[in-house]
Amino acid sequence: MNITVNIYYTGVSGNARKFAEEMVKSGTVDKIRNEQGNLRYDYFQPLDDPETVLLIDQWTSQDAIDVHHASPMMQTIAEFREKYGLKMKVERYVSDEGGIPDKDNQFIVK
Repeated sequence: MNITVNIYYTGVSGNARKFAEEMVKSGTVDKIRNEQGNLRYDYFQPLDDPETVLLIDQWTSQDAIDVHHASPMMQTIAEFREKYGLKMKVERYVSDEGGIPDKDNQFIVK
């Protein structure tokens, strides 16, 4: 079972993008990607909302997330988030162990 957390960071004056850029430049993103259990840590920007950045954060288990949440990187993230005055919206998804149903595969180009 994988857990995917989508975090929407929203600010003003391009601050969400500046936050993501500082996360990358500071090396924090690389540290998180190298944590045991991290499968994905990627930022995206919606085409219709330049004041929001989406983080797709994926982990192998809740235990891996708990270790990450107890790490010093959480303080760094909180400081950057505060620095840029961002608000957050969070969505959490648990993987479907059965995978994509065959009837849905007809709509997927591989």
